[in-house]
Amino acid sequence: MTTTAGTDWHAWQESWDRQQEWYLPDREERFRVMLDMVEAFAGPEPRVLDLACGTGSITSRLFARFPKAVSTGVDLDPALLTIAEGTFEGDDRVTFVTADLTDPDWTARLPYDSYDAVLTATALHWLHSEPLAALYGQVAELVRDGGVFMNADHMIDETTPRINAAERAHRHAGMEQAKADGVVDWAEWWQLAAQDPVLAAPTARRFEIYGEHAEGDVQSVEWHARVLREKGFAEARAVWCSPSDSLVLAVK
Repeated sequence: MTTTAGTDWHAWQESWDRQQEWYLPDREERFRVMLDMVEAFAGPEPRVLDLACGTGSITSRLFARFPKAVSTGVDLDPALLTIAEGTFEGDDRVTFVTADLTDPDWTARLPYDSYDAVLTATALHWLHSEPLAALYGQVAELVRDGGVFMNADHMIDETTPRINAAERAHRHAGMEQAKADGVVDWAEWWQLAAQDPVLAAPTARRFEIYGEHAEGDVQSVEWHARVLREKGFAEARAVWCSPSDSLVLAVK
């Protein structure tokens, strides 16, 4: 994937972060806890797989905290990968791989056979339960013994409908106020990308792949922890949560 000199990749990264924070105001907190746990299990020089990496948000924070880390970013989205590759151009600590995580052979494209940590955030809810469970099995094979997998995402507890409704109403009220103050949402961000001379073509390919928005399954923390153990991890539980989202950690 080629990039164009002079494109302000930092500005695109910033705009992606601001758009994501509209939905996830505690986004940085989950990244901090995620990297705390990477350090606890793998030390300051980890080999990391940034799963469904998007623009490389996790990798960016990984390198800021652990300059000697190594990362492999995997995604299928050509527009977000264009931003990622432009942002990290010339940085030999990271390799980006185009792969479909529902393809049984996607792991064959990776530069390493094993990783200290596999990290993902706000991405796997695009998958339905069966392919997600299969993916968890593949991830278990990639994580070294003693290594970790972490998934931060929307994880709903259907046993608390009143709490869920109140949280959602409060969150959406805040989002509406931020929108009134000029925050760009998901759809508007993609409209801007489609107008950019460098991102227009990969954005068009992105919508050919995904359509407007893929619809997966939202599962509970308990579901994720149980399936991760069934697929080969020794332990799994939430290590961080907000009223609507959780970070599940599984150790091999």
